[in-house]
Amino acid sequence: MTVPALRFQQVVKRYGAASVLRGVDLELRAGECFGLVGVNGAGKTSLIKCLLDFCALDGGSIDIFGQPHHQPASRQPLGFLPERFTPPYYLTGADFIRYLLTLQGLPYQPEAVAAMLAALDLDADALKRAVRSYSKGMTQKLGLAACLLARKPLYVLDEPMSGLDPKARALLKEQLRALHRAGSTLFLTSHALADVDELCDRMAILHDGSIRFAGTPAACRAHYGAATLEQAFLACIA
Repeated sequence: MTVPALRFQQVVKRYGAASVLRGVDLELRAGECFGLVGVNGAGKTSLIKCLLDFCALDGGSIDIFGQPHHQPASRQPLGFLPERFTPPYYLTGADFIRYLLTLQGLPYQPEAVAAMLAALDLDADALKRAVRSYSKGMTQKLGLAACLLARKPLYVLDEPMSGLDPKARALLKEQLRALHRAGSTLFLTSHALADVDELCDRMAILHDGSIRFAGTPAACRAHYGAATLEQAFLACIA
């Protein structure tokens, strides 16, 4: 059998007396696009922080392509963009991309960088500017460009559409579909259920620290007898 890209087994996380993850079980197949949805405070970002070993588990285990997540080598195949992406304000766009690629032992290829910026509708002149002058949308596009240029087998994207205008959202979706077709695994969180319905092979609803539903978007609508994924989501967390 193919090793899962990600496997969460009975993951527990507490902050003081508050339990934010309560025995989360979830498995992502290699090569699928998977959406994690939930209200603010449901535990989505905490689950990602645990995956990246930014905080210790209070119970359970996480594997990345069969390797324990706390081993640094397990995260080598993984590209990550946080929800609140804030690059060092004093770097230019080009400096930031070059820095991230260098950390991963990858060359800075001007033609590839220019092509990625064009694919995300970020003006190439932005490379020469300090990121402190960027708008929210420009900053998000820079983070996405740096992340996607690494060409990883697994991408973890926390609210990747945040701050993007309709054109940039549509272009990003094209990039995500291309990565999916090429065999990359995509694990994304989103408050836009229409995007999840459109892009994802499967999804999970995380509510109050527990998985309430896992399956295809169509199965979610059918399970709750709903015409839309939004209606199914509301029924799930009621």
